[in-house]
Amino acid sequence: MTRPRLGVCYYPEHWPEADWAAHASAIRALGIEYVRIGEFCWSRIEPRHERFDWRWLDSALESLSAAGLEIILCTPTACPPQWLVARHPDILPRDVAGNVRGFGSRRHYAFSSEVYGQHCDRIVTAMLERYADCAQVVGWQIDNEFGCHDTTVGFGSETEQRFQTWLQNRYRSIEALNDAWGTEFWSQAYSAFDTVELPGAAVTESNPAHTLALRRFASEEVRRFGERQASLIRQKTPTGVWLTHNFMGNFTDFDHYDAARDLDLASWDSYPLGFLDQGWFDEETKSRYRRTGHPDWAAFHHDLYRGVCRGRFAVMEQQPGPVNWADNNAAPLPGMVRLWSWEAIAHGAEFVSFFRWQQYPKAQEQMHSALNLPTGEAADVQTEIRQLAGELATIAPGEPATAEVALAFDYPSCWMAEIQPHAAEYSAFRQAFDYYSAARRLGLDMDIVSPDSDFSKYRLILVPAVLSVDRKLVSALEASGAQVLIGPRCGSKTAEFSIPPELPPGALQSLIPLRVVAVDSIRADNRVPIAYGNNEYYARCWLEHIDTDLEAKAATADGTGVYFAAGACHYVGAVTSPDFLRQIILELCRRAGIDMSPVAGGLRLRRRGNLVFAFNYGPDSAALPAGAGKLLLGSAPLARGEIAVWRDPRAH
Repeated sequence: MTRPRLGVCYYPEHWPEADWAAHASAIRALGIEYVRIGEFCWSRIEPRHERFDWRWLDSALESLSAAGLEIILCTPTACPPQWLVARHPDILPRDVAGNVRGFGSRRHYAFSSEVYGQHCDRIVTAMLERYADCAQVVGWQIDNEFGCHDTTVGFGSETEQRFQTWLQNRYRSIEALNDAWGTEFWSQAYSAFDTVELPGAAVTESNPAHTLALRRFASEEVRRFGERQASLIRQKTPTGVWLTHNFMGNFTDFDHYDAARDLDLASWDSYPLGFLDQGWFDEETKSRYRRTGHPDWAAFHHDLYRGVCRGRFAVMEQQPGPVNWADNNAAPLPGMVRLWSWEAIAHGAEFVSFFRWQQYPKAQEQMHSALNLPTGEAADVQTEIRQLAGELATIAPGEPATAEVALAFDYPSCWMAEIQPHAAEYSAFRQAFDYYSAARRLGLDMDIVSPDSDFSKYRLILVPAVLSVDRKLVSALEASGAQVLIGPRCGSKTAEFSIPPELPPGALQSLIPLRVVAVDSIRADNRVPIAYGNNEYYARCWLEHIDTDLEAKAATADGTGVYFAAGACHYVGAVTSPDFLRQIILELCRRAGIDMSPVAGGLRLRRRGNLVFAFNYGPDSAALPAGAGKLLLGSAPLARGEIAVWRDPRAH
């Protein structure tokens, strides 16, 4: 792995050309080596159809290159220009009611539009003809933030026609579709594929299998759209030039494992404070971490996107100050931008790129902070960037840690839970996050992986929310020899969104002999006590009633079993308090012989190479774990918003 680098997002089209060379020199002087440009500039490259203006982009690349900067060049397809929309209004997306989502912001295109796909081919090909052999272009970013602003699923006529063709390819006969979906219910039977409309505009809830099919189709359309550009770029660019897309946080609208198949690395846009404010967290948590972000949120996404793209990831946009898009936009605590950046690197990020170089005083994002004020004066955060660059020059992190713990994360399960949550608070994404957070409180390094992965190298496997389980996953879990912890709702649905004939947890019953016969959805203002050992915990949101001959290891006051085990397989039939999960995972780590370093409050650990990193998100100073060696960075106790680094005595 190459040494981690720093980058920045730069928009030369926003500033006078006379300033570009000075900007480039200042960027490089700050210790930044990568610059991402071009993702929103189609109208500047091609102001009229087939009338290209390359002079300004040539000049921008020349200025950046002259300063010793390397370029991540983007395809500009996230923002089709107005003249293209005027020529082809059918490229615009439509909402579930059929209303056009028009021009005037961004992401105003339908993934299924073939006309738009052809114009994307044309602009990408034109860029490649000019810049494919540019030595300073080290990577390409395809489009920008697929699916943002609820644009993954479209509802236009072309989308519907493509969906009908997709259904025919999947089911082969309309009889097979009717059987898979259970269309005898409410007299929903279809006579032909071209009679199957897009779901969502029905009087009440659409058939969940129909909606799931649309989500699968939409996900494949995103993959196909990206693959089309990736293929063009691969054909033209030299060996060694890498390809990425910048994914988002808290986002599951398409299957990112599939979308990343054609990429060299997955990058993502990290905005810890914006997503804390807009997330599911309670008010106490939001207040406690208002200026630092939740201590597990960014880490979860680092590990997720590292797993999405076969071990390679980066941060394309790192929050540098207040954002503009949350309900409440907090300013980061001084030191947090440095901490977030080091944490990404500790999880294996190849680079961290800050959004953006200079705050733009106009348009939609004028309140979004940057490394410079709108006047061009340096923002205070530059002190942190300069410090970070100096530290990276002296500390070599090495390879990402080899994890003994895996967490299986599944995008279709997130769709199923959204389509039929059954409990207002239930979220498969949040369930996965809660298991991750509980394990991370024990100081564990983790891999987040697809259910299709090879689990043989792990000692503990967490399966928090894989709603549809096939025999392949069951066999992989069994063959691993690992301790396995399975969460509620796992195996509760077939691939076609029906209850499995053997009842939940479906195929997992070959690992643990129990059946879910009923579910109690718990109101948000209620908690159901759980007794385990000498302690009391609680269930919230979801409580299963389980039929089994196994003795319950934990139960509610009325005797409803919550936690069962058979050999190395463990099943929790409720959404529970974090301390309950943490206790179970602790016990399973002991059974598996996994070393732990439990941490308190907002302190978190991560290992990379022979180094251990500690990050303090909490409001108070934190003691470092026993055995921490001589510090390469930081001091003990560790102050709020600070990091510490030391050599791992276990590493060789």
